[in-house]
Amino acid sequence: MNEYKKKIAFVVNPISGTQSKEQILKWMDEKLDKEKYIPEVLYTERAGHAVEIAAQKAREGAYAVIAIGGDGTINEIARSLVHTDTALGIIPCGSGNGLARHLQIPMEAKKAIDIINNGKIDIIDYGTINDVLFFCTCGVGFDAFVSLQFSKAGRRGPLTYLEKTLFESLKYRPETYELEIDGSTSRYKAFLIACGNASQYGNNAYITPQATLNDGLLDVTILEPFTMLDVPSLAFQLFNKTIDQNSRIKTFRCQSLRIHRSKPGVAHFDGDPIMMGEDIDVRIKQKGLKVLVSTSVEKSTSNVLQRAQDYINGLKQINEAIVEDITHKNKMILDKGKEQIKKLVN
Repeated sequence: MNEYKKKIAFVVNPISGTQSKEQILKWMDEKLDKEKYIPEVLYTERAGHAVEIAAQKAREGAYAVIAIGGDGTINEIARSLVHTDTALGIIPCGSGNGLARHLQIPMEAKKAIDIINNGKIDIIDYGTINDVLFFCTCGVGFDAFVSLQFSKAGRRGPLTYLEKTLFESLKYRPETYELEIDGSTSRYKAFLIACGNASQYGNNAYITPQATLNDGLLDVTILEPFTMLDVPSLAFQLFNKTIDQNSRIKTFRCQSLRIHRSKPGVAHFDGDPIMMGEDIDVRIKQKGLKVLVSTSVEKSTSNVLQRAQDYINGLKQINEAIVEDITHKNKMILDKGKEQIKKLVN
């Protein structure tokens, strides 16, 4: 019987997101089809370790490597599986889960395990930014700057990301970029330039809402400078999948482009920051990665009212982030005051 079973590896990032990985593994042990799979569980021990694990499993001929983590873990695993016969599977438990959401993989671990048991294999595109692989989005500007700040934060999770986005946006200054596409050059002063293989950053924030994973094209969104009066509509449209309709937005599709800026700085790929030079080349690679997806992917049935509710929920999260930040800072001030009083008393 064993010769008919497929080897499958679960790669766990113990520090990604906020969910308990041990509970997910317990559900996996209970729900995984043991008549179909021979499972193995492996833990990452450092940045880049998932790259090594996935490469080894691909060499061993594993049917699939399942990422139990966020977009960073998924990127590390996927980059070792491109152009191999080993598929990527996802049990999402990161801060954004952009690729999983685009693939309509449930955020609930039990349902994601059902896809591993009963799903099918699809083949998707991937991209490169200066030869660094990405599968969801990449770009320069404000989103890259926020990803750098987020990577330095002691706390994880969507509230931390929202907090960084809110406060950093007040002081960020747009840059001027030259874009070379098909031999022609255009100049833009931009708040950000996002290149999407998938449609969203994560948390249902659709920065390239028309992007698909198998069309052989990059979807590029340029957000031009805006005022605070534009923020409500931009935020609503970001979560409503209509940001490409905003007058501050320029969009186009291409197979490759070169971004030139005045000085080196930060870029991002799948939410992770990376320092790059003045010239950045972004390209799409067609049909390079096998992924486990549902056999019956449902079309989105959300209407305007549902999307409006998503926007309101997002505002609530931002408000909670502000309150949390103020509470944290007040506690620090209070603690510092207590220390000073103790010094004076002593």
